[in-house]
Amino acid sequence: MAHVTRGDWRTGLHPAQRHAALPPVRAVRFDSRAVTPGDLFVCVRGERADGHDFAAHAVAAGAVALVAERGRAPQLEALGVPVVRVADARRALSAIAAAHEGVPAERLTVIGVTGTDGKSTTAFLALAALEACGLRAGLLSTIESRVAGQRVPNPTRLTTQEAPFVQARLADFVDAGCTHAVVEATSHGLALHRLDDCAFDVAVLTNFGSDHIDFHGSQEAYRAAKARLFALLDAPTTKRRPRRAVLNADDPAWRSFAAATRAPAFTYGLDAADADLRVDAIEGRADGSRFTAHAGGRRVAAAVALPGRFNVANAAAALAVCAALGLDLNAAAAGIAACAGVPGRMERIGGAPFEVVVDYAHTPDALAQVLGMLRALVPGRLIVVFGCAGERARERRSGMGRVAAQLADMTLLTDEDPRSEPPDAILGEIAAAMDTAGARAGVDYEIVRPRGAAIARAMALAAPGDLVLIAGKGHETSIEWADHAEPWDDRDAARDAIAARFGARAAQGAQHGES
Repeated sequence: MAHVTRGDWRTGLHPAQRHAALPPVRAVRFDSRAVTPGDLFVCVRGERADGHDFAAHAVAAGAVALVAERGRAPQLEALGVPVVRVADARRALSAIAAAHEGVPAERLTVIGVTGTDGKSTTAFLALAALEACGLRAGLLSTIESRVAGQRVPNPTRLTTQEAPFVQARLADFVDAGCTHAVVEATSHGLALHRLDDCAFDVAVLTNFGSDHIDFHGSQEAYRAAKARLFALLDAPTTKRRPRRAVLNADDPAWRSFAAATRAPAFTYGLDAADADLRVDAIEGRADGSRFTAHAGGRRVAAAVALPGRFNVANAAAALAVCAALGLDLNAAAAGIAACAGVPGRMERIGGAPFEVVVDYAHTPDALAQVLGMLRALVPGRLIVVFGCAGERARERRSGMGRVAAQLADMTLLTDEDPRSEPPDAILGEIAAAMDTAGARAGVDYEIVRPRGAAIARAMALAAPGDLVLIAGKGHETSIEWADHAEPWDDRDAARDAIAARFGARAAQGAQHGES
């Protein structure tokens, strides 16, 4: 969308930091390569580079002011533009970006969704529920944004984008007449202050497992990052509406997240008998589930067009959001039931005489949930294709290998996003875990590279009654290598492999007949 200046960045500073020399700016930047004349450059420290080192480049490109951390600011003042000294440039970036966009979150009811798994699905279902209740809502997720029904793809592989993008999208929601926003809140985004100024009204926990230890350093730090979403419910706001923490009472960790905020808890659960929104009478099918939700003395018939108990839990979370907001649960349930699916989440690919499913499952817990659910639905063999990302949590490799050895009949290990790590080394770690769990190389698993060849191999092995699960990338449209991103889509690769084995006519029909 075209750039629009909606507010004044200077109001995002502490009063003591404002002075007459600070000019209005065209855009707020944190990447010196994106700076154009009239911009503000905020010197943010990244994992691999420090923005302070690029301040001169930003000024040469036209930056009219800098924001720098106090220890580095003095040396930048010789560049000839005003320099604002701050304690934490990332924290300042969020406040400045919000001010520059006119503090849009203060004009929205903002729902944040966090958890180890299920965030995107819950966010999509919550959007569908809100819209079915007659509300105009926006979505900001890993997969894409939706502005009053218009789809805007995620231009990066960041699960939570940087604060200027987040705040600009919230402002787009306001401009489009939205009253509500659903925001996927990742642990990275929360830890890096990308969501600090979203003025959350509802915070949702889908579940809590072990992940991203490579980034956070420990399970405790990972938990603390997730808990920041709930702490943000206590942040000052001009909005006069009650805030709520929506928590999965089936997850043992929910009470620790409830303790992170003064906002009242509203719980949901499939097993917890005392949850505020309780689910029972689950009828699972290959194409989804029917269930009954109970809340506040009301009984609501509901359904979700995604299979598995974990997707019933995601649907329950979306219903709980609406219950916490005092909305019509029957209307919300109708919206969830009508939601055809989520891109790259249990997405079925037709055209073969066996089932083919693409899913984003890229953690041991997520893969176990998906394979466990599919096992009950598949009369034949369960064949899975997956890999693990380079430069990410190495414990995923052994965990996913053990899960595949225990729950799949045949596993094809392949490239995911190797980045700078040798692909064979990554796959060797997964294979070692499979060996330890009793799987046999050449019988229970194979290593097949590149990814397209592994998907083709899966189609060649499968027979009627089998199911092929292509896991790990879901909606993503690239494979990341050290020096480039290769265009890639598991769904297209699956269609191509089906066409190669069964003929173009079958694959063409699949594109028009997928559920």
